[in-house]
Amino acid sequence: MVKKTDLKLPQEAETPNHKRVVVPLLLVLTFMGGVVVYSPELYNMFCAATGYGGTTQRVEQDSGVVLDEQITVRFDATVSKALNWEFKPVQRSVKVRIGETVVAKYTAKNLDEKAIVGSATYNVTPEIAGSFFNKIQCFCFIEQRLEAGEQGEMPVSFYVDPEIVTDKSGRRLKEITLSYVFYAKKQPMKAAHIVR
Repeated sequence: MVKKTDLKLPQEAETPNHKRVVVPLLLVLTFMGGVVVYSPELYNMFCAATGYGGTTQRVEQDSGVVLDEQITVRFDATVSKALNWEFKPVQRSVKVRIGETVVAKYTAKNLDEKAIVGSATYNVTPEIAGSFFNKIQCFCFIEQRLEAGEQGEMPVSFYVDPEIVTDKSGRRLKEITLSYVFYAKKQPMKAAHIVR
């Protein structure tokens, strides 16, 4: 019979190397923490690159190509309950030539007795249209400030990418809806745009 004291374990087994476990575990935890912290930015980058969720593309210049085909663009406007504004498109819809740069306008009026800063989120539907809807300039990129009782116009310039006519799903689209939702900013930046 072998006594317990007669068994000798190798030196490594007596004192396990904790570094082999702890270092990879810390690396995994650091990576996961980074993903959590930067997930909104990563998600926004993904949506902007793919048009996922109806996220529009942001561009600096016109398309340079205008086709004879037309598409209807509808405009939608919503205001959160916490923002005492009236917000609506000047036109409900417009027929545009594909590739043509168009300027559409929304109006906003502060119904409150004090100045309010608002910020808009946006998307287009159907979702597939997001990768073809290109905004050149938009009020949604900056916070908007309206004084008590003040009303102002908010323009958005855009075009529908000519590649929509060669895309398998995109070419079937006859209508795109551009939607905005305005929210009150609880902690507005000092450089909020003053609407006029």
